[in-house]
Amino acid sequence: MDVNLNNYFNNYENLEVHELMLRDRPRQQAYKRAIESNANLFKDKVVLDVGAGTGILSAFCAKAGAKLVYAVEASNLAEIALKVMEDNGLTPVVKVIHSKIEDFCLPTSAERVDIIISEWMGFYLLHEGMLDSVLFARDKFLKPDGLMFPTECAIYVAPCSVPSRFDDWENVDGVRLTSFSSKLRKQKSNNPEILQISPEELLHSGTLVHWMNLIDTVAQDLNEIIFEDVLAAEKSGKHQGFCIWFECRFPSENYEEAVVLSTAPNSPLTHWKQCVVVLPENACTEIDNNAPISFKMSMRRRSNDHRKYDLEFELLDPYVIEHPVPCDCYMTKFHFIKYT
Repeated sequence: MDVNLNNYFNNYENLEVHELMLRDRPRQQAYKRAIESNANLFKDKVVLDVGAGTGILSAFCAKAGAKLVYAVEASNLAEIALKVMEDNGLTPVVKVIHSKIEDFCLPTSAERVDIIISEWMGFYLLHEGMLDSVLFARDKFLKPDGLMFPTECAIYVAPCSVPSRFDDWENVDGVRLTSFSSKLRKQKSNNPEILQISPEELLHSGTLVHWMNLIDTVAQDLNEIIFEDVLAAEKSGKHQGFCIWFECRFPSENYEEAVVLSTAPNSPLTHWKQCVVVLPENACTEIDNNAPISFKMSMRRRSNDHRKYDLEFELLDPYVIEHPVPCDCYMTKFHFIKYT
């Protein structure tokens, strides 16, 4: 096992990591509601829980009527998951397997599974790279008409203000600490920050960067995501960074009633919060309502650690880049009036 992978599984043996996730009520309740509201989909079905952790999702599936659940966990937390199943009388249904999913084999007499469930999401959705293992499990173990929980995922981005990194330092108990904050931002500049951004700090409601259906997504699709756009600011304010969040939709017989787990700033706070790329101080500007914000965003998987990504933003010249049609920015309106 390589060093990065070994460290990854060792980190997940820290029980505080699982405490954080178990106490994340929006996360926990989304999975519980998605399973309970679709109990008819789980009734008498065989389920595979990839990266089962404490086993709580496996327990939800068993309680919803699953015939058999394979709870596969690579870290030593599998021992705790087994105890959880014993404590809840679920061992006849939930089989805890201490194994990487890549090394797991179904019993020779077993058919493929009906459902794969996993809580694989990381910061900005793809951090940690666990989705690769889920897709591996899908290709090897899921029936052709099987279901993925969740089934659809989307990444969004919006320009934003970041007062906690800029404005809050103008006056700290009567002392101006902008020199300190400038050094602090420089120290943090090589990494995106995980922050809570309020809806009021967004300069735009957000635009879709990437959408995927986990039934047909392939691992190669995740190596690089490039997105370029021009957004019209929906309010005046200080453009100090870009905010990234994600949403996951679960299967449902009625698409409009499907459970959606959202990490957007206007949704209940999760442990993922939001991912923020802070702009250099000399790139921050005061912008007006309807002002064009042109940018290019790239997410590239690291060659030396496939579980991590490099995030980059490039501010583009709104006078040069082609605007979407229609575009609500005042530049587009001006040109429309001028040339018609």
